[in-house]
Amino acid sequence: MRQLILDTETTGLEYRQGHRIIEIGGVEMLNRRPTRRQFHYYLNPERDIEDGALALHGISLEFLQDKPRFADIVEEFLEFARGAELIIHNAPFDVGFLNAELALLGRPPIETVCHSVTDSLKLAKELHPGKRNSLDMLCERYGIDNSKRTLHGALLDAELLSEVYLAMTRGQESLIMEIERDEARFRETIPTSFVQDATPARQPRVVLRAGERELTEHDRLLASIDRESKGKCLWLAGTASA
Repeated sequence: MRQLILDTETTGLEYRQGHRIIEIGGVEMLNRRPTRRQFHYYLNPERDIEDGALALHGISLEFLQDKPRFADIVEEFLEFARGAELIIHNAPFDVGFLNAELALLGRPPIETVCHSVTDSLKLAKELHPGKRNSLDMLCERYGIDNSKRTLHGALLDAELLSEVYLAMTRGQESLIMEIERDEARFRETIPTSFVQDATPARQPRVVLRAGERELTEHDRLLASIDRESKGKCLWLAGTASA
């Protein structure tokens, strides 16, 4: 299974009020193992940034003036997300913004491109009911170093979330490792003769014909069988009819 751990930063909290994505970051995992492939862009939102949002991520409009727009990177993003399971902390927030950006470009929702969307916040609440399940709190709970997270950042948060997600779903990893070990043990038990070329070169047939002594002994044996069966020896009957 290919998974993409994703996060975004925005100009504000509500896409319905016209707020836009200003940073998008994602890291790839394949069969629950990081591949080191990343997707990361800062984006020019072509609008102002609310003070509350600026206090969270520290990304200023001045910094974004020379950055690409979402329309400039949409093809690359969709290709990176295609067929993957998206893992997002508080997925409705990020998916809402992604779909708003796609709608502005006349594109279908992200759910039609990716395999599925998993909300890691919902998963954390199921595992730790009644507790705080922010990314920082989960890092603390699972012993993950988040000391570099002085401000929110899409790529850094995606990297931290990938570690948190693996820690929260460690049982799945154990199951996959057990399956892989079973497959390896099965392969080791297969005799080497079973894994040779399925279409070996055909060898010429060798025909060994009976000698005179063997034919005499054969006739004697059939005569003995015929006496014991009182003339019902099928082999002699077949020979006679031939």
